[in-house]
Amino acid sequence: MTTAHTAADKANILSEALPYIQRFYDKTIVIKYGGNAMTERHLMEAFAKDVVLLKLVGMNPVIVHGGGPQIAGLLQRIGKQSEFIQGMRVTDEETLDVVEMVLGGLVNQDIVTLISKHGGRAVGLTGKDGKLIHARKMLVKSKEKADEMLDIGQVGEITRIDPELLRHLDTHDFIPVVAPLGADAEGNAYNINADVAAGKIAGALQAEKVIFMTNTPGVLDKQGELLTGLAPREVDALIADGTISGGMIPKVGYAVDAVNSGVKSAHIIDGRVEHALLLEILTPEGVGTLIKSA
Repeated sequence: MTTAHTAADKANILSEALPYIQRFYDKTIVIKYGGNAMTERHLMEAFAKDVVLLKLVGMNPVIVHGGGPQIAGLLQRIGKQSEFIQGMRVTDEETLDVVEMVLGGLVNQDIVTLISKHGGRAVGLTGKDGKLIHARKMLVKSKEKADEMLDIGQVGEITRIDPELLRHLDTHDFIPVVAPLGADAEGNAYNINADVAAGKIAGALQAEKVIFMTNTPGVLDKQGELLTGLAPREVDALIADGTISGGMIPKVGYAVDAVNSGVKSAHIIDGRVEHALLLEILTPEGVGTLIKSA
């Protein structure tokens, strides 16, 4: 039973969210959805509720999702070994079929279904739909031979984003859920890094925010304390002195690229925290690292 004290506390919490709702009303927020938030059921339910609430209070969420664990699981079930070069999945034709099935089908529709369950109007699509994500084959530099470029199959780099379809969905109050697949002018499909796709889509939409949901609290200093606010120049210094290292370097790089392309702010948040989106957007404390142009 809810006591009067508890009810008053809830009312205060809601009223404290008002300035943030007003500030971000009718603003576009691109959310890269992945990590534990996408594989643990209670976090998935919380994410869907958060997205529906953001839409209902007047914001325009756009979801770009990954699916690495689900892809790896299906490849394993069909007896195919996952192979990575410099952190990127080698994608031959058979692997691309699995990637398209998982990203464009299973994962995408699971997210759409969850959002619909909680009252949202979600539409699932891939970057190939409406020529949203234009891509070309990506070649990576060999670590062994400086002048050699490696072909890792149907992995793409984005050449252009055409956001017309996303804008059309927004004007009709739908929530787009985008699987990071792209295509070139000849119709060849490519597997795209979801973090990159989210940052590029946010830039094309001139979004208010791009939020990267991860399995870490955010950017930490050398003492392991969370750094809550950074400018791009500070990020460069933290990379140079080794504070930001390993897999956080590319993620922070995508965030900085988005800010430099006109996105107001980028956030790296802990998707293992229930209702992380609401905490980051509607409270002063937040749950991650904010990167904003100086």
